[in-house]
Amino acid sequence: MSDLTVTVEPGRQDIVVTRTFDAPRDVVFKAMTEPEHLARWWGLDETDTVVDRAEARPGGTWRFVEKAAGGEEYAFHGVFHDVVAPERIVQTFEFEGMPGHVAMDTHMLEEKDGRTLYRAISVFQTVEDRDGMVSSGMEEGLAQSLDALERLARGLA
Repeated sequence: MSDLTVTVEPGRQDIVVTRTFDAPRDVVFKAMTEPEHLARWWGLDETDTVVDRAEARPGGTWRFVEKAAGGEEYAFHGVFHDVVAPERIVQTFEFEGMPGHVAMDTHMLEEKDGRTLYRAISVFQTVEDRDGMVSSGMEEGLAQSLDALERLARGLA
């Protein structure tokens, strides 16, 4: 059972996500940053994710494409601003279907008793951008992705 919490406070530009993974921090970090692992957990259960690039280093870029059964494609990209293994990733996030609406994501990993405490803060340019992300169904997709990350990290551990 996941302990996922998604905090969206009225009038703010951020979303705060917390969750615990039953795997060591270095394993979760590896699953979150290495291209061969990313496609196994990132995205919706009903889509296949193709990792176009994932250069997890300051100044490196990333781009993922989710492919749906009907042939639709949804692409996302960004730039890594800070990567400190195995504790922090700071990157931008942009859905190519809505260019110009960029969020800054900070992912933090803390190990406690062989488990990993994950905390992410996404800061949007405006409250409206943040609210648009929330109304897009992002919580369901986020939950699916993080559940898949949990399964992958447990398997890698």
